Amino acid sequence: MDTMRDRLAPVLTRLLDQDPRVAVLLAEIGADGFAEAGRRHPDRVINVGIREQLLVGAAAGLALTGLRPVVHTFASFLVERPFEQVKLDLGHQDVGAVLVSAAASYDWPAGGYTHMAPGDVALLDTLDGWTVHVPGHPEEAETLLRHAVAAGDDKVYVRLSLLSNGDALPVDGARFRTVREGRAGVVVAVGPTLDDVLTATQGLDVAVLYATTVRPFDAAAVRRVAGGGRADVVLVEPYLAGTSTAAVNDALADVPHRVLGLGVGRRELRRYGTAAEHTAAHGLDPRSLRERIGGFLGAAARG
Repeated sequence: MDTMRDRLAPVLTRLLDQDPRVAVLLAEIGADGFAEAGRRHPDRVINVGIREQLLVGAAAGLALTGLRPVVHTFASFLVERPFEQVKLDLGHQDVGAVLVSAAASYDWPAGGYTHMAPGDVALLDTLDGWTVHVPGHPEEAETLLRHAVAAGDDKVYVRLSLLSNGDALPVDGARFRTVREGRAGVVVAVGPTLDDVLTATQGLDVAVLYATTVRPFDAAAVRRVAGGGRADVVLVEPYLAGTSTAAVNDALADVPHRVLGLGVGRRELRRYGTAAEHTAAHGLDPRSLRERIGGFLGAAARG
């Protein structure tokens, strides 16, 4: 199966052919995939070299001229390194762009901590007006990428990962999807965590919501599935643990509730190993998730 990132260049190449507003900006990473598109559209496929601050600044400049820039590199170089430009050149000037990342939280451990970005979504949460898509399958990534490019002049972040669920689900770029019904609690599985969450909660009396668009946060879905009584909610996010706990608290402000945020821990893992080893070390593998979710929800979830 191809990866989410494998879909990026073919989709954007077609969009470059179809829509004269679309422009693609790169910082060396991924440039080979756009070689033919660059020959056909040399004025709208731009490689700035290894200059990530310029990458975002140039995108803002193109947006000011009326273009729809799509910007791509690793998450740590796209959100963290040029954050001042994301905040000022895009946010303060109130212009839109589509930021499409790769490498996620720890997809390429051999690259070291410089190529990991578990805090990217939390960092964007400090800014206003961002839509954040976290697909869990290459087909979902293609759908959400098209949503992002078509989203007028909005500011959109599309977080691609090598980690993937086995099957794609229909996604609409807005709402959470109920994939399992239950009464003893709600588990929100974000993007590529869904398969492991479904395995971990097999036989438990819990509802499972699948989230591929996390900002804006679908508070209505959480309220609907949580019901009218006390609500216990577990968030399983493939980035910094607790990133969306405030969003759940806001959604259930008038309802007695508890929230457990599971995700990538703050402690840096200095033996880089494999992505699977990072998943287990952060307690996001099915065995660890079952222990943590079952311990939080207690006997009621076990029926």
